[in-house]
Amino acid sequence: MAAKIVDIADEIHRELGNPTDLSIPPISYWLTTNLGQLNNLLNLTLTLDEDNLEFSTDLDDQQKVIFKKLYFVHYYNTKVRATLGAASTDSVVEVSSDGARVRKINKNELSKTYLSAKKSEQEELDKLVTAYKITASTPIQAAGDDTVSEANNTRSYDFNRQK
Repeated sequence: MAAKIVDIADEIHRELGNPTDLSIPPISYWLTTNLGQLNNLLNLTLTLDEDNLEFSTDLDDQQKVIFKKLYFVHYYNTKVRATLGAASTDSVVEVSSDGARVRKINKNELSKTYLSAKKSEQEELDKLVTAYKITASTPIQAAGDDTVSEANNTRSYDFNRQK
């Protein structure tokens, strides 16, 4: 049985720690609409069955990990954009009055943290894609004659040289 987008979305949601601001349907939608990005990265031709959202061919473990990493990069990128937008309007970090103190989260520091996480995920994605392409590639041509043993070699390597 082929894997479903919803199963991968559920795994992503769990790996992100079940965030309350995110649910499985938006993750599934993103995965569905960005399947072409996975195909382009890995030189695949995966398609989805529109009725049950199953893949045409089953993904192997490496492909699934890369697909999830693609989402993680997207997730942290949206977090960076959200915090940077909020940082431009939030200038007050701490207020104290009559012995009471209120401290807001510093949006600049939060965006730096998200940016660092995004950069880390992007680096891991790049490494995974490179490793996948190296292991999935097959030689186009095998040059040379490795079938003749050295003792039985009758070829002359003089290359028309005068002795």
